[in-house]
Amino acid sequence: MAEPPRAGDDAPAIVIFGAAVRRDGTPSQTLRRRVEAAAAFGARLPSPWYVPTGAVGRFGASEASVMADLLAALGVPPDRVLLEETATSTLSSVRAIRRMRDERGLCGPVFAATSVYHLPRCLMLLRLAGVAAQACPPPAFPASHALLMRWYWRGRELPAVLVDGLLMLWLRATGRI
Repeated sequence: MAEPPRAGDDAPAIVIFGAAVRRDGTPSQTLRRRVEAAAAFGARLPSPWYVPTGAVGRFGASEASVMADLLAALGVPPDRVLLEETATSTLSSVRAIRRMRDERGLCGPVFAATSVYHLPRCLMLLRLAGVAAQACPPPAFPASHALLMRWYWRGRELPAVLVDGLLMLWLRATGRI
């Protein structure tokens, strides 16, 4: 995709957290909305890096590569996309982003692009990993999602916040971030 940034690159980076890829290789609506929100936000920034993250899931190509294709379709230049295709979870995405920042010399602001219910966990983990992340405006829940479904997704995040937070604290304490 992109040439690696030079050490000291202070361009903003928009980390797009993955979601499901369908059996036919197309993005789920959640994945599509996350990418659209990131592209819309990035259009307001000076030459941001887009960092889609996510490995190959149950179907198709990696989540990151599917997002890169969506970004290209939305007019994002491919040379501004840095793929992170190793992550299989939110926690592993954050660890990979931390490594990528260190290895590639990215030092600009970082914005987390994900769904509204997922955003608090992503920001918490990035910050615990030493990345001073901010929120990219998240996509709204579609009108078709019933109130019960919205609360289901939020409720599902509660144990994940606790477990991932504790794991990240342990990784920090043992120097394994």
